[in-house]
Amino acid sequence: MKNRSLALTVLLAVLVGPLFLRAQNATPSQGKIGVLNIQAAIASTAEGKKVIADLQKKYQPRQQELQRLQQEIQSIQDQLTKQSATLSEEEQGRLSRDAEEKQKQLKRSAEDAQNDFNHDRDEVINHIGQKMVRVIADYSQQNGFTLVLDGAQIPIYYAAPDLDLTQEIVKRYDVANPVADAGTPAKPATRPAAPPSTPQPK
Repeated sequence: MKNRSLALTVLLAVLVGPLFLRAQNATPSQGKIGVLNIQAAIASTAEGKKVIADLQKKYQPRQQELQRLQQEIQSIQDQLTKQSATLSEEEQGRLSRDAEEKQKQLKRSAEDAQNDFNHDRDEVINHIGQKMVRVIADYSQQNGFTLVLDGAQIPIYYAAPDLDLTQEIVKRYDVANPVADAGTPAKPATRPAAPPSTPQPK
């Protein structure tokens, strides 16, 4: 899988690299080039922040259940350690089997929660991403850009700061896709932020 990803990255670099260099040297009549980080842009939009918060809230009960199971396992292990001299072999065996069964349950529940979370997260990100691509296309056509690259996906070793369109795309996305918050439209994000960490069920 790593080799396949590396090969794809190299291929993209080979294909896009010459086009990037030509665009950098293009005259104004030939158009402009821009770069952005679409993942950071999605996370910085008002809608992106809302859906991430909604996902965290949705999966909080499952996270709490996983934590409860972990605490029960730890409690059994502590009991086996502290009372090993006083517990009968039968009781130690019962506690060990109980801990093992809870470990299996914890593993299954954590995998299910993670898979469900990933599915929901990818679905909402793809939904926002599709709308953002349209915003990028409209902005590029209106402002004479012939090429816009995602700097997080394609190796770009240098780009002037004024080529970064992330902040402008976030602003335009928020204007085009207002998010209601307590009955009022959400304010546009003022600057792109790093993508929020993905909640990891424990």
